[in-house]
Amino acid sequence: MRDVIVVGAGGAGLSAAIAAAERGAEVLVVAKTFPTQSQTCMAQGGINAVLKQNGDSINAHIEDTLKSGAGLAEPEIVKYVCEEAKNVIEWLDSIGTPFTRKKDEIAQRRLGGASKPRACYAQDFTGLKILHTLYDRALKLDIEFLTERFLLNVILDHNGETAGITVLNKTSGEVEQILGKCVVLATGGFAKVYGKFSTNSHQATGDGIGAALRAGCKISNMEFVQFHPTALYSSSVLISEAARGAGAKLINQKGERFVDELATRDEVARAIFKEMENGNEVFLDLTHLGEEFIEQNLPQERRLAVIYEKQDPIKTPLKIKPAAHYTMGGIDVDLRMRTSIKGLYAAGECADAKLHGANRLGGNSLLEVCALGRKAGLEAADEASAKEFPKNRQYEITKRDSAFIKALFTLPNKIDFVKKREFLGKILYSNAGVFRSESGLKGVLAELRQTQKELSFMGLKDRSLRYNTELFEFIEFGNMIEITEALLVGAINRTESRGSHFRVDFPDRNDRSFLAHSVIWKNDEGVICAEYRRVKEST
Repeated sequence: MRDVIVVGAGGAGLSAAIAAAERGAEVLVVAKTFPTQSQTCMAQGGINAVLKQNGDSINAHIEDTLKSGAGLAEPEIVKYVCEEAKNVIEWLDSIGTPFTRKKDEIAQRRLGGASKPRACYAQDFTGLKILHTLYDRALKLDIEFLTERFLLNVILDHNGETAGITVLNKTSGEVEQILGKCVVLATGGFAKVYGKFSTNSHQATGDGIGAALRAGCKISNMEFVQFHPTALYSSSVLISEAARGAGAKLINQKGERFVDELATRDEVARAIFKEMENGNEVFLDLTHLGEEFIEQNLPQERRLAVIYEKQDPIKTPLKIKPAAHYTMGGIDVDLRMRTSIKGLYAAGECADAKLHGANRLGGNSLLEVCALGRKAGLEAADEASAKEFPKNRQYEITKRDSAFIKALFTLPNKIDFVKKREFLGKILYSNAGVFRSESGLKGVLAELRQTQKELSFMGLKDRSLRYNTELFEFIEFGNMIEITEALLVGAINRTESRGSHFRVDFPDRNDRSFLAHSVIWKNDEGVICAEYRRVKEST
């Protein structure tokens, strides 16, 4: 039994855990993989902050973030995060993050959508270096970790407050309940619903969002999925925006440039997709940067291209495509990172704090996980200090989850869920990707609901309990279906184009009807419900 349970060990989870522990709370971090394997390690380009007022300003950072968010970024949270950014960098620097330096100062570069070079970086390993530094700090604080635990559900007490979580122990196949005063969900995004057309790791399946939705939380802005412009064509491995920030060019097979490489990600992704629809191939050209520069500043990009595509960017332009990269929507939280359930917080990509709005500004994701992860940890620790521990008893949901796992082994294996999952990713990319239309979205929704009906025929081939990866993937698939339904409902209802959501049948932005956050929840019968909540005016 702990004061604060943090679910997820990426940048947001570790930031929350460290902040809560430094506040005096007893903290447990629960994760389905080891901390250094989280999605944060794949963030390459940098972390935004205005360190000096030499040509840049916090107001400029705020304006860039609001502009990128296309009207849906809330001014109050944007102001808080941008003002907190310098403190975040100084904190990360003080605990040992090995930022790249120029003349004893932290180096900064410009990323897409930014008016100034304000992204602090560590070569092109920024997320990885931050993640390892945070993990080291957590170990020094003696924070307890419980890994290889798959989140199933949030436990609610008799009064509807958070009492802990249920998890599936990967090593034994048993369901466990973990009790605590407060829970912080930091489980990452859901871009892997796009399957092979996503830059994300296999972990990005929306587990925390699904658990929050089932517990009664509202989720918001699920239709907004950012497609990164430059993923390697065959593997969908990300080539960082840092490459374009350093001067890489986007060209077609004729050598023609067709877009401003440092425009916002949604603009660049759409331009690339149009080129591909017109029968052209698109390439990211770094050859003119030279081997010395690339080895010094973009060594990981070169290795990824060589390993996954057998192409050396020093010698030849890299063939690329847009791929699902980041999900702006998630668990609806307020300015204190609180969900609609008392004692339950969320931070990072699984949460929608309204920082990114309809389209995230490059360099703001790592800033978010640190700034708002810490805020969630502090808020949870403060609430926990004023609460009593939940009663140490077996909750009914734990029994139901145990019965659910056992029931999965009795299902007939008539339909291969892996093939269904791959097919879902493909049709999502084609119909709910960079460009969308009512007919395409409704077609995917019909297919999804048919898949929901067929789940009871998708039994497991592997009947073992220990390390049954098929079992974990099947549960992830269930979460992905829940999340995708919310994504599609939001995308169908938003009959306009805004940020990363582009409707070819409604190509214009409509502030009169849709300057609002889409909010989704499930009623007592499990039916999806939706409404819109107007964006708060700046004060």
